[in-house]
Amino acid sequence: MCGIVGFIGERKAAPILFEGLERLEYRGYDSAGIAVLNKDVITTRKTTERIKMLREITENGQGIPGSLGIGHTRWATHGAPSERNAHPHVSNDGKFAVVHNGIIENYITLKEELIQKGFIFESETDTEVVVHLLANYYKGNLIEAVVKAAKRLEGSYALGIICAHEPDVLVAVRRLSPLILGVGIGESFIASDVTALISHTKTVMYLEDGEIAEIKKSGIRVFDKAGSPVEKSTTEINWNIDAAEKSGYDHFMMKEIMEQPRAVRATLEPRIKNGKIKLDDISITAADLKNVNRIIITACGSASYAGQVGRYVLEELLRIPVEVDLASELRYRNPIINEHTLLIVISQSGETADTIAALKEAKGRGARVLSLVNVVGSTIAKMSDDVLYTWAGPEIAVATTKGYSTQLALLYLFGVYAAELLGNRTGEECAEMITELQNLPEQIEQALILNDNIITLAQKYHKNQSIFFIGRNIDYAVSMEGSLKLKEISYIHSEAYAAGELKHGTISLIDNDRLVIALACYERLFDKLMSNIKEVKARGAKVLATAIVGNTKILTEADDVMYIPRTNPLFLASVEVIPLQLLAYYVARDNGCDIDKPRNLAKSVTVE
Repeated sequence: MCGIVGFIGERKAAPILFEGLERLEYRGYDSAGIAVLNKDVITTRKTTERIKMLREITENGQGIPGSLGIGHTRWATHGAPSERNAHPHVSNDGKFAVVHNGIIENYITLKEELIQKGFIFESETDTEVVVHLLANYYKGNLIEAVVKAAKRLEGSYALGIICAHEPDVLVAVRRLSPLILGVGIGESFIASDVTALISHTKTVMYLEDGEIAEIKKSGIRVFDKAGSPVEKSTTEINWNIDAAEKSGYDHFMMKEIMEQPRAVRATLEPRIKNGKIKLDDISITAADLKNVNRIIITACGSASYAGQVGRYVLEELLRIPVEVDLASELRYRNPIINEHTLLIVISQSGETADTIAALKEAKGRGARVLSLVNVVGSTIAKMSDDVLYTWAGPEIAVATTKGYSTQLALLYLFGVYAAELLGNRTGEECAEMITELQNLPEQIEQALILNDNIITLAQKYHKNQSIFFIGRNIDYAVSMEGSLKLKEISYIHSEAYAAGELKHGTISLIDNDRLVIALACYERLFDKLMSNIKEVKARGAKVLATAIVGNTKILTEADDVMYIPRTNPLFLASVEVIPLQLLAYYVARDNGCDIDKPRNLAKSVTVE
């Protein structure tokens, strides 16, 4: 979603803002801008093109002097992409500038009120009400004006604010939208994502909902929504800037695909000690699990498809009913949730707006909450009873790969751990599964090596306009993620169907040369899947299949095959998704798509 950066110090602000904004480009945006304060004048520059255009029109920032500034990348919600609607927004008197992530839900009411007071609106955005509210409330103390303005705002917001009346202060405000403070030596930063400031400092503070930060060169003070001081601790980021670089790859997505063996190993190894799973970071006990009569997994996008895999795994291991509910649906219905419900929340960023709302809804009804997230200190992590971190490191490409894979790894870990606690599996059975979990990183690496034919397959199939994925059981769950990967980065229409449902309507869409990607790795249902392949072949389809190495029967029906190494059927998804990720990448490359920043998409969806 939108990105925020801010800086105050002795150095020139503009080059630092540009660098931060470029590190946030992966989040998706359609316009960008900066505002820099020099003496008592705020200068803004905006564009509907990439950040490099801002660099060009400002001579790499040298044309905008000043050591205090804010910057923004906008993903349009209110008003079309344009320079007029781009942030930062400036007050009529030119004394205040604001950048904003989120949505001000009561902006129409506030706008009408401010127009009556004589304020002139120059954009179509909801954000502009904020800067005029500040101008309206300012009486010589910026923090007091911010406190008053924040009380009037409904919805979600992360705000960066500068004021020409107070040239030594940068102000940050947060409600339901992430915002991080960076602590340097003689300088300070704000950002909506740690990747924007990691090259300058690894010491950060996480703002909580309702908090306001007064940021100066000399340090940071934080206040609650009433304006009372709040004590804050700092956190050290444990990864370096190299993790956010391409390291010689053409795209971040390919780098992150290739990082999956390492990422899954980093997720698994610290939690397996002496052949036993040790989840010391959660407090759930056998008694707690015996109190659970229902598990709900909630998430959005790829995280929800990881949850679909988790459903098969957890039901098999725990013998507890599991359902997967899209967070955007769960939050708006009247779900049957109580103190006997375990809610498993999955989110890479820990800031997904719909998922946060679903979590609140379920927790309000008594559910125990276990979250699987990547970002330490994120909103979802703090709201949960128990947290398991994926430790995947930064993921820059909009289309997730290692994020999905590490979420699967945590679901497996929890499943085996909980099965042993409940006594559903013997110690010997659990030990065997743990050994197989430890082998997963190597098996993922083998899947990457096995499929050097995918470049050729992508060249063969990249011109297809509509593609169908079919599978059964875990194969079906993986097909959902494979379909999403293809459509989101290649812009080819694709749909995933449970293979057994073909006869119930979908088969009418199969015609000559229609590409069907058939996932045939779940061997217990292989013969059933082969019958479905024959059905689509009889209607003229081309079939590209996935299969376990050594399977020759698949060659009697499939036109082409992508192979994966054998693994435990419960952990199949981690290996089977690899060729589908690679296929999506190379098809998108052959179609000339912007792989890391696909159109209309954002990395972290922090608004509804």
